[in-house]
Formats: sequence, structure tokens, C-alpha cells
Amino acid sequence: INEFSSSFYNKYSEMTKLQVVSTCVIRSQKSIEKKIQLTPWDLQLLTVDSIQKGLFFHKPNLQQHKKFAKSSLEIINRLKISLSDTLNHFPLLAGRLVGSKNSDDTLSFFVDCNNEGAEFTYVTAPDLTMADILEQTYMPKIVKSFFPLNGVRNYEGVSKPLLAVQVTELVDGFFIGCAINHCVADGTSFWHFFNCWSETARNSDSNLIVNKPPILDRWFPEFVVSPIHVPLSKEHVHDEFDLPLLEERVFHFSKENIARLKAKANSEYGNNQKICISSLQAVLAHLWHSVIRCRCGTNADEKFSFKLLIGARPRLQPHLPEGYFGNAVHFVNVTTTAGEMLEHDSGWAALQMNKVVSTQIHEEVMNFYQSWVKNPKIVKKSEVVANSLIASSSPRFDVYGNDFGWGRPVAVRSGAGNKHDGKMTIFCGVEQGSIDIEACLTPETLHAMGQDTKFMGAVSKIEIV
Repeated sequence: INEFSSSFYNKYSEMTKLQVVSTCVIRSQKSIEKKIQLTPWDLQLLTVDSIQKGLFFHKPNLQQHKKFAKSSLEIINRLKISLSDTLNHFPLLAGRLVGSKNSDDTLSFFVDCNNEGAEFTYVTAPDLTMADILEQTYMPKIVKSFFPLNGVRNYEGVSKPLLAVQVTELVDGFFIGCAINHCVADGTSFWHFFNCWSETARNSDSNLIVNKPPILDRWFPEFVVSPIHVPLSKEHVHDEFDLPLLEERVFHFSKENIARLKAKANSEYGNNQKICISSLQAVLAHLWHSVIRCRCGTNADEKFSFKLLIGARPRLQPHLPEGYFGNAVHFVNVTTTAGEMLEHDSGWAALQMNKVVSTQIHEEVMNFYQSWVKNPKIVKKSEVVANSLIASSSPRFDVYGNDFGWGRPVAVRSGAGNKHDGKMTIFCGVEQGSIDIEACLTPETLHAMGQDTKFMGAVSKIEIV
């Protein structure tokens, strides 16, 4: 099934050993005393994993960038110093969660900006090139080891760092992998931090005022009394389940192919009803349609759902302030049967997504917030439905603008955290207007999609620059 077979894994399990050079704690230079209470958006994620995202960079030409660094160790030191400078603006990332038990046997959590520090690890992979990773059809398993905080649940932030960085030096490049506790940041905030860190690193000014300083205070409506009481039970903490064998593959959609998918969906299902199906809805529906076609043993009455992540920042009235740092998201479901889906083309699926997303106005966001406070529901990893896809991240995030001083990144990847059969991680592509979807599925489904000519007709080869 695996197009480059197990020989790749055998080769690198034998010859590639990641060597930990150093691990240290990075602290902010400006300690502050601040406690940040957590919202329903934050608290619902207590028992899932950290956000893990990272970027591949070509190794800099040290002669060309000698003002920046003269050796790999100088690059690592520059990253450490700039990380400390960045934490001056993001003190909660150098803090820890604090949980306190209430008289009603519930728990309450807040972030203590106590400057215990972030973790920074420098690792080398002396036998591994970027091509060994990026030119493979399926993502090599070794990529998971490029990330810190593997297997750490968010509630463990009471003792584990809320931010951890691992820089892995390959033969011809660096991978900067970052993990942030999901109770303190969503995807918007994750990339906000990453953007500020790279901005600080390339300017080498410890007093730099970042372009978009974070707003650390959480948003609570008038009807919410903080701190919120959470019934975190042993059932949540020991929520273990066995994952099936999974593979991951990045599908690249060019700007031109996205435009064709969007135009087709709108011409058939959008314009006549005064509905505008978005580019992302058209792409996700195209992918969803293929997954249902390619999954083995599917019957017509079988229900399938697509969980879409809804951002609250632009939907609240008034909007949350620019730079709001924290979680401001919830999921909505688009549900259909295999029969309904396959009776139509992907434009119909895009229309169903559009209808659900269009209902998420201010009142719906507030309804989620208010109902959660009355009946707190912690996301459980074992509740992932077998026939569901979940889309996370966004093509709007500034991924490829993260220049640390020696050039833009060439690729982005995510870690093992929160992966399951049907997890779709969305990134912008390297070229403007393109989209990459990192699909995590069973090997049988992923291989069948690679042979699905209807689906692959809209997928382009990724050119590594």
C-alpha cells in the first residue's frame, strides 16, 4: 500500500538516530505577576493534546548570512535569545496551568504567568536530508519525533511547559517544531506567536515592539462568573483508545485548480440560490467526496459527518480585539449519508457545508458559550466518530512569512497530537492562493484516494524550492 514501502522506514530506523545535543529552559526577561482565567473555548480542550506545528528551512549559506551567524550553534543561540525576547510579549507561554478544587468537587483552572519557562531542545539528524522527508508520497514516521510534548495532555500543563520548541538540524536544513498547550492558544494564536518570534529573530532587537502585540486577557460575557467550574472526571483523564494503523499524505491544490472547483460548485449549487461557496468549502467537499468513495465496505445508509472548526473572533459583535490570544473556536457538524453524497457531486457537499457555516452568527456563538457554562463538556479523544472527518487549522494563517533571518520556510508539517482516522490539517501552500491538506487516514483509504482519478485530477505535485 505504501508507495515507498517499509524499506524507507527500515532504512531510517536503522541508520537515523536523532541525537539530542542540548535541552534548556528559556524564560522571559521581564517577569510579571498575572493570572489569566480560562474560558469555555479553552477549558473544553483540557484532555486533548498540544498544538504541534513546524517548519522546514534550507540550511543558510553561512558566508552569505555571516552577519546573522557563522555556525549552526550560533543559529541555535540566536533562536534561543529571540525566543526569550518574544516571551516578553507572551508571558503566559512561560507560565503554567494552575488547577484548584472547588467545594462542589469541580475544578477551576487559570494560567499563572510565573516565568517557569519554555522548553528548548536542539537535536541533530546527521543522516537525514529534507528530500528524505519532503519528496516522499507518505509522511515518514520520523517526522513525529521532530516535535516536543508528544503524548502530553493539556491538563498536564500544571507541571509541563505550556510552550516547547525542538529545533532539528538535518544534513541540509533545519526543522523548527513548536508545541503549545491547546488550553492557552488556538491556531490563530499559535501562528501569532510564531510570526512574532520570527519577526524578533530576524530583527535581532530585544526591544522590538512586535507589529501585533497579543491581548492576553480573556473575554467573558456578562452572564459568566469567572472562574468557571469544570467537572473533570477520571473518565476524562484516563480516556484511552486504540488508534488504527494510520498514514499521512499532503495533497496540494493549486490556485488554478481551486478556482475551477469553486466555479463548478457555485455554477451548479451556489449562484442560483444567491449563495457563494468558498474556495475552502469547495476543496474540502472535493476531498470528502473522495474519502466516501474510497472507504471500504461503505453502504448507502451509513452516516458520515464533517466537523468544521468555526472561528468566533470575526463572528462576535463587536469583534474580539486584534491580537486576542487564546482559543475562540468551536466545532459544527455537517452530516449526510454515503448514498446522498454519492448521488451528487462534490458541489452539493460544499453547499451543505456552506449552509451550516452561514448559521454561525453572533447569536450562535453566544449560544455555544452560554450552554457550555451551564453544562461543561470536555472534548474526549475516544468520542471521535469512525465516519467523521475533522478539519483544523486554516489557509489564512501566515505560515510562509516566518523568516528567522536566513530565508522563508519551504514546507510545513504537523505532529502526532490529536491525530486520528479522518483528521485533515489545512495549510496555505507555498505559492499564493494554493492550499495544502495534510490528510490522516487508514492506509487503505489513503492509497485508494491516490488512485481516484476524479479526486487526483484537482491535485498538483508539490514542487520543493
